[in-house]
Amino acid sequence: MDFFRDRDGKPILLNMVKGIQDNKEYLSEVDGLIGDGDHGVNMNKGFSIFETRYGAEECSFIEGLEKLGTVLMDEIGGSMGPIYGTLFLEMAEAAAGHEEISVKVLAEMLAAGLDGLYEIVDARVGDKTLIDTLAPAADTLKKAADKKNSLKDTLKAMVQAAQRGCDSTRELKAKYGRSSRLGERSKGVLDAGAVSCRIILSSMAEGILRLCME
Repeated sequence: MDFFRDRDGKPILLNMVKGIQDNKEYLSEVDGLIGDGDHGVNMNKGFSIFETRYGAEECSFIEGLEKLGTVLMDEIGGSMGPIYGTLFLEMAEAAAGHEEISVKVLAEMLAAGLDGLYEIVDARVGDKTLIDTLAPAADTLKKAADKKNSLKDTLKAMVQAAQRGCDSTRELKAKYGRSSRLGERSKGVLDAGAVSCRIILSSMAEGILRLCME
């Protein structure tokens, strides 16, 4: 099946939550090398608030993305709350009205999320941020939608693109945030936002594939 029903998508969101919760210590460890060291704590706080507040409620994938985005936007503070909040809210808005989430819809969702971030941040690919993970993933989805590739193959390719993008941040010099003060010394370490974005996209893909196999 090359789509999943929006109404059935709550397990995908909970898998994204689990991805962050399982990696909270790793995310803070990565962040601590050149940043504040609190990325895992903040991300885990936001995703866990969503789980506690809405985990027992009936909600669709699109509704859940909107709720998750609102929680992150309003309740975790720092720079990453508004960034991930914007990403999820824009994704939800782009998918509004769709009962079935296909490769094409997913591509539109991630593209809208990326465009939304471009309106609030100056970072682009190569600046050692989550954009380095998100942009290639969005581009891969768009190309797959144009070629009408299967959902399974598309998600596999998206995860690989996200991984490559995340890995690329290791040798980049940070241009934004606290780590930018380190200049050349910021090289040799992954960007924490790029890592959390990879985890989120991978967990989303895993959740979708698991749902489609049921």
